[in-house]
Amino acid sequence: MQSQYLVTYDISDPKRLRAVYVVMKGYGDHMQWSVFRCDLTRADLVDLKGKLSDVIHHGEDQVLFFNLGPSEGRAENAMLVLGRPAMPINRGPVVV
Repeated sequence: MQSQYLVTYDISDPKRLRAVYVVMKGYGDHMQWSVFRCDLTRADLVDLKGKLSDVIHHGEDQVLFFNLGPSEGRAENAMLVLGRPAMPINRGPVVV
């Protein structure tokens, strides 16, 4: 079963910032600067956390994971947008 996560990050070094962005592109949809929405299984979440853990500096950087609930169901309605509309989610295949 997949859950939808909002993943945000604050990375202090430009090289690590780019590396985190590249990792995240393989797991979700880029919503805004340093914000991704990801549909993840438990195994995907463990894999993503491990890859990010290898990239970040644990004393200087931060990655936050917000569980929005099951991908099918309430997560679909979890986002409220003010201003210009959010980009549609690309549900196509992802090559990692």
